[in-house]
Amino acid sequence: MHVLILGGTTEARQLAGLLHGTPGLTLTSSLAGRVASPRLPPGEVRVGGFGGVDGMTAWLREHAVDVLIDATHPFAGTISFNAADAATTAHVPLLALRRPGWVPVEGDVWHGTGSLAEAAELLPALGQRVFLTTGRMGLSAFAHLDALWFLVRSVDVPEPPCPARMEVLLDRGPFTLDGERELLRRHHIDVVVTKDSGGVATAPKLTAAREAGIPVLVIRRPPTPQGIPVAADPESAAHWITRRHAS
Repeated sequence: MHVLILGGTTEARQLAGLLHGTPGLTLTSSLAGRVASPRLPPGEVRVGGFGGVDGMTAWLREHAVDVLIDATHPFAGTISFNAADAATTAHVPLLALRRPGWVPVEGDVWHGTGSLAEAAELLPALGQRVFLTTGRMGLSAFAHLDALWFLVRSVDVPEPPCPARMEVLLDRGPFTLDGERELLRRHHIDVVVTKDSGGVATAPKLTAAREAGIPVLVIRRPPTPQGIPVAADPESAAHWITRRHAS
């Protein structure tokens, strides 16, 4: 059985770790290549795009893929739809591994938005010193906000256009609650902007913001293909795969 896992997420790496070494199972992980030095999962790894639906369909057929796992980032919406179309065309079973989104609790001051552009429109009314944790892609949406100061955290150095008043913090999760508390305090942050990525690796910033009474702009997830089985964690996905492998 040949399993192809799409995504360089934490869950994708964990799933690869659970499956690696299973007798009779060939494992390939596919990374988009957007991070300069990604954390590599065990097993075979390919880097780069497929060339759309047709390219992915051809790859599934040429490499005799038996199961396709969409473990991409919740905001990598295009590839999820490409995977659904390619899996249907190539007659390959598809499972989506999607971490649950964050849910506000008592004390949270969240403002939901549908896009980075909408977040930029709301931002000036909420604060002046912004902790921007949406990654290095899409900073152009905030580049015109000259009156605001931004602390931008990303894995790699952002490319322009960027906000004029900006400090870049190169780091990657998981992050600790103590570390996030100190970061908000040291930089006098009064508003946080984040995508609803879900998971525990970057969630401490939400707790730190709640404790400090800081508002959070939460960008909602884009739509995903419907009618596809979904696993909420790597263990459930591994169980789904091993049951198919055993049958």
